[in-house]
Amino acid sequence: MATGKRLRKAYEGINRDAFYSVADAVKIIKTNATAKFDETIEISLNLGIDPRHADQNVRGVVQLPHGTGKSLRVAVFAKGDKAKIAKDAGADIVGAEDLAEKVNAGQIEFDRVIATPDMMALVGRLGKVLGPRGLMPNPKLGTVTNDVAEAVKATKGGQVEFRAEKSGLIHAGIGKASFSEAAIADNVKAFVGAINRAKPAGAKGTFLKRVSLSSTMGPGVKLDVATVVG
Repeated sequence: MATGKRLRKAYEGINRDAFYSVADAVKIIKTNATAKFDETIEISLNLGIDPRHADQNVRGVVQLPHGTGKSLRVAVFAKGDKAKIAKDAGADIVGAEDLAEKVNAGQIEFDRVIATPDMMALVGRLGKVLGPRGLMPNPKLGTVTNDVAEAVKATKGGQVEFRAEKSGLIHAGIGKASFSEAAIADNVKAFVGAINRAKPAGAKGTFLKRVSLSSTMGPGVKLDVATVVG
């Protein structure tokens, strides 16, 4: 009940029909992020695509300039020297057949998976487990690579994966309420810019149809897209 009252009060100061600049939207979101924990700043984009067509899929990664404020657990499939390099770079879990056994047993104790190319035959057999969770390594996302140190550091340093859902919606956490307004605004612009650059050739009409910002427990605010990518 308290949460509902707080949300209703927050909406009283927001024009739900208005489109706010990034700076104004961030100020509103931070002001209303009053939960007892450090709320996540979340962004949602409605794209003018039809994901049912293969040539209109939108997927990629973006390095946020100020990170996400969340510590990701990274698992790396590698052997020998590459395994040691991955551990030294900060990977939380490193292994090969032993790690595959844990995954098959349902022990998914990580948020991102990286693999060296020679491990993909093994990792490929885990597709039914990793695939539905969005955890399968992918060369296009930089998660199938021999440069495991750089991949681990990028993931730990604020790299965010994005992928359009069937409805054409993309959403992600792009910071914390404790971040400065400038840092959140920078992350918003970096994220939306990456999505805009990923526009598929088959997409017709308006690509960025709607962009909104919110915090975990706070109200949503619609952004004036021109202030994000203009």
